[in-house]
Amino acid sequence: MSSTFFRRWRMVFAGCLLGTLLQAQEYLYEIGGMGGGASYMGDANKTAPLKGLNPAAGVVFRYNANFRIALKADLAWASISGSTEGLENVFPERAQASFERNVFEMGGQFEFNFFPYSDKYAYLNTKRFSPYLLVGLGATVAPGNGSTFAGLNLPVGIGVKYKLKNRLNLGCELSVRKLFGDGLDVTDERNRILDNPYGIGSSVWKNQDWYTLLTFSVTWDFGLRNCLCNSKDGLLF
Repeated sequence: MSSTFFRRWRMVFAGCLLGTLLQAQEYLYEIGGMGGGASYMGDANKTAPLKGLNPAAGVVFRYNANFRIALKADLAWASISGSTEGLENVFPERAQASFERNVFEMGGQFEFNFFPYSDKYAYLNTKRFSPYLLVGLGATVAPGNGSTFAGLNLPVGIGVKYKLKNRLNLGCELSVRKLFGDGLDVTDERNRILDNPYGIGSSVWKNQDWYTLLTFSVTWDFGLRNCLCNSKDGLLF
C-alpha cells in the first residue's frame, strides 16, 4: 500500500513538473502578417507624414535574441500617392502634378524593447506589453511607366507589442523610410516637375523622398529556446 501511495504521488509530481515546464517554454522566432496604411512625403507633400493614407500589407519575421533585443525582416507592399493641388508653395511656371504608384520593399530592422518582453518569468520583471524603437536598412522598388525607382531606404520608427496569449503577439508600428533619391514621385514625363523642381542641390538628408508606414501585425511564436530557466544568463536580458 505504501509503495502504491508513493508511486501515485511521484506520477502527480512528474505531471505537475511537466506542466510547469511546458508553460515556461520560450520561443526564438515569430512569423506573421501586417496590414495598415502608407503615405508619401516629398515635393508634393513636405510636412504631413500621414497625409493621404493608402493600403499597405506584408509579412514579417522576427528573431528574438533576448527579452530586450529583436532582429526583424519584412517584405511589404504599399500604395502611395501625391498631388500638388492645394499646396501653398508655387512650382516653376505654376506647374501642377500628381502621381500614384505601388512600392515594394524588403528590409531588416533592429528593435529595442523598453521592457523585458515575455508573458513568463515574472521573477525577472518581464512584461507582456512593451514599446520599442527600431532602426534598420532596406531596399525599395517602385515600378513606373518607363520610370522605375529603385534604391536603399533607412527605416526609423516606434512601436508597441503585446503578447495576447502564449505564442500569439499583437503589434502596432509607425515608421518612416528615408530614401536616398528624389524620384519616388516621378512616374512618367507628366510629373517630371516633381524631380527637384527648384534645382536645389541634394544631400543625404536634404531634398530626398520619404514614405511612412502605419501597420498592425499578428505574429506566432515558434522554435523553442534552450534556456536555463533559473538563470538570468540563460534567458539573456
